[in-house]
Amino acid sequence: MDSSTATRSIVDALTKAIVEHRLHPGTKLAEQKLADHFGVSRTLIRQALFQLVQKRLIRMEPARGAFVATPSSDEARQVFAVRRMLEAEMTRSFVRNVTSAQIKALKDHVTEEKAAVSRGDVAGRTDLLGDFHVRMAELMGNDVLAQILGELISRCALITLMYQSSNAAEHSAEEHAEILKAIAAKDEDLAVKLMDEHLRNVEEGLALDRKVPSNDIAMALA
Repeated sequence: MDSSTATRSIVDALTKAIVEHRLHPGTKLAEQKLADHFGVSRTLIRQALFQLVQKRLIRMEPARGAFVATPSSDEARQVFAVRRMLEAEMTRSFVRNVTSAQIKALKDHVTEEKAAVSRGDVAGRTDLLGDFHVRMAELMGNDVLAQILGELISRCALITLMYQSSNAAEHSAEEHAEILKAIAAKDEDLAVKLMDEHLRNVEEGLALDRKVPSNDIAMALA
């Protein structure tokens, strides 16, 4: 196995353990323990951890090492409040200028979301459900809005990954389909209302008080 394949498999295994609640937020990820578990060098472990930092799933602390990120429920609520403000106006503007090509692009995206939910692809569905919102900004040709939304969504990505149930994810995909119907019908007020309700439902559907079992690395990755 080459180094890039090995790194990817380590990233996938750790992501899965975090997403499936087998690694508790705040768990220390000791490089040597991980190297021993995966049978690879610490260099490869560092490369994998760096990728997970970029995905905001873990954090690195100077002189202390890597830890599973600890999502803040307050931060999540603030992010959703900002998103509701931004996305109401984005939806309004999108409906006013929407084209058939843009509707087709969003329909294709919703189809992908539903497929990811159906096959139980937790990381995939989380990415796709968040990307629906960024995709709208991209289709409008507003790169600044797409970038800002992308950053906001990534800030609560771990919270969504860890605390959104498959049932809530399924509802999100259905709500995206309803928003799309309103957009296609050029019903501006309904589309804005549905977007606001959708974001509130996602936030309320996060089980932020869920108790996550803390296991050691070997048990969590078994």
